[in-house]
Amino acid sequence: MSSQSSTRNVVLVGSSGSAKTTLYEHLIKSRNAGYRGEKMDPERAAALAVSTIKVGDAAITIFDAPGHPDFVGELRAGLRASDAAVFVISASDGVDPMTEALWNECAFIGVPRAIAITKVDDGRSEFAGVLSGLQDSWGQAVQPAYVPLKSGEKVVANLSLISNLVDDYSSGKRVSRPATADELASVESYREGFVEGIIQESENEELMDRYMELGVEALTADDLVEDLRKAIYTGRFFPVIPFATLSDLGTEELLNVITDTFPRPSRHPLKISKVVAGKLEEVEAEVGNPDGPLLAQVVRVTSDQFAGRGSLVRVFNGSLKVDDQVMVSGHRSLFTGKLDPAHPDHDDVEKVGPLSIPGVGENTPTPKAEAGQIVFVTKLTKAETSDSLSSKDAPIFLNPWNMPDPLLPFAIRAASRNDEDKLPVALNRLAVEDTTVRVEASAETKQTILWTMGQAHADLLLARLKDRYGVNVTSEPIRVALRETFVAAAKADGAHVKQSGGHGQYAKCQIEVEPLERGAGFEFVDKIVGGVIPRQFIPSVEKGIRSQLEKGVLAGYPMVDIRVNLVFGKYHPVDSSDLAFQMAGANAIKEAASKPGVTALLEPIDKVTVTVDEQYMGAVMTDVSGRRGQLLGTDADEFHHSIIHALIPQSELSKYAIDLRGLARGTGSFTREFHGYEILPQQQADQMIAAAKEAAKG
Repeated sequence: MSSQSSTRNVVLVGSSGSAKTTLYEHLIKSRNAGYRGEKMDPERAAALAVSTIKVGDAAITIFDAPGHPDFVGELRAGLRASDAAVFVISASDGVDPMTEALWNECAFIGVPRAIAITKVDDGRSEFAGVLSGLQDSWGQAVQPAYVPLKSGEKVVANLSLISNLVDDYSSGKRVSRPATADELASVESYREGFVEGIIQESENEELMDRYMELGVEALTADDLVEDLRKAIYTGRFFPVIPFATLSDLGTEELLNVITDTFPRPSRHPLKISKVVAGKLEEVEAEVGNPDGPLLAQVVRVTSDQFAGRGSLVRVFNGSLKVDDQVMVSGHRSLFTGKLDPAHPDHDDVEKVGPLSIPGVGENTPTPKAEAGQIVFVTKLTKAETSDSLSSKDAPIFLNPWNMPDPLLPFAIRAASRNDEDKLPVALNRLAVEDTTVRVEASAETKQTILWTMGQAHADLLLARLKDRYGVNVTSEPIRVALRETFVAAAKADGAHVKQSGGHGQYAKCQIEVEPLERGAGFEFVDKIVGGVIPRQFIPSVEKGIRSQLEKGVLAGYPMVDIRVNLVFGKYHPVDSSDLAFQMAGANAIKEAASKPGVTALLEPIDKVTVTVDEQYMGAVMTDVSGRRGQLLGTDADEFHHSIIHALIPQSELSKYAIDLRGLARGTGSFTREFHGYEILPQQQADQMIAAAKEAAKG
């Protein structure tokens, strides 16, 4: 369809309420007169929308990434698939905390960016003030490529600082005309900053000398466009385009910036690897050569009960053709260091099904996709989001993009027996489609945990289970997997003596229990002397003790971190048996645990690292203390964020993803990892033990 020089892939990035989706629809409508916009529903707001439009000889694939923080996984997929981003800022809102977080997300991976200031026609803001706010946040590299012009109080035109032409919309249609002397005078200060920024970031010394000697008038539009392209490539210069929400003002101007200055697909930086002897080995590979070896990546996966599985694929090198045999590879564990049962490592040879170019309303079938293009591929039954497609004879794969951990858990259970049968398949499909979902089947608490990015994400997933897969579920409180232990030494006798005719059952043992340090597990020490318990029955005592420890003695949780010394016992030459000594061992540990003040419940503790803007540090630290957390220390990162390290009980973290977002106004993030077990406060322990006893009765 198009060569590298005429292909552009761009993602629109912005927070909710920035008019990002409105801008997307203006861009689509500019080349599709009959387009009336997509229906806005929870699925549309949560998904990475995509469409390809023709602008002259260029084919531009535009992504609309979700603005809600719960769907940052879709945003990152859009960033990987695109070669540049248009950062969308509302003139009436400016740079809010969520916008700042999204900007850092793009800056972290060095995406070339432009900025669209929307709502310049709402009458509540002045362009100069909004621009100044952006420069305060992101520096003087933020410079206008166009400046809005007013007629009275109404914005009616954009003046290009490159060509000195005005895109005039005052008649209701776009008319391009030369700027008047007064109009040029009104933007003179903007033009100076814009030109100096371009020259500085493009590092064109010859152009700088000419500018310093002869002034801005000596520079042609061609000079500036070429250097603007170089400056944008660096990811350090950000042209600004004003956009009116209620008219087409800004639409063509933005498309001009995209086609004339945004990077070609061949400039997309990639890290490529292969697996050698089970380990990663980075390799060099071509990017942007349609005649080279195939290298593509699955951007996202969709599933439909009628159409089956579909894959949105970005081709980085080579060509992808219908009926090709390709290697579909996914090796996440080699990058994360963690095995994920929902996404096992795999290399599968699959046949490519029909291809189509994403369009408005309907996709356009195509026999092949070349380097730089983005296409839908059907019938890749094993492909998952971030998987690589390559030659089956020489497989290589792209390093997967960094995916956030889902940190908001929900415990769910099937509403009926019929739902119970369908639930595992439906959960697996959810996890395949959305890599920010993690499904955990807890053997200890007998619960199914759906780990999500936030409340909006959880609501969407539950709706998908019901509407897409016909599975009804109910939520229930999350149960924390506790442990039991001894906190003081104890002695006890255990016996199992029964006589009911014929061979009886006879076994007695005496044990001493000692507490061990956290994480030590269980030790069994044989201190029997004199043969009071025959050697063949000593393992039986240990087996009985271990079995009882697994069942627990206080509230039904495993008992850990103790040493049991077997010190004495009695046996009968006829009635003693393996089973009898197992029962005696179990009874002994139960008797020891019944002594007052010797046992306790342990709760799991996570090591939590919280990253927030400095202004929210105090509130977050106070909140951590209120969660029975132990502060370990603080530091800062390169973006001047505060980083707080703490140990917090897992029971206090079930809704932390929601609570932190409120505390830090959407700017906070955190990670958690299991640290160990600590003693549960007595009041809470008593409640847990009482609840366990009540449950045992019922």
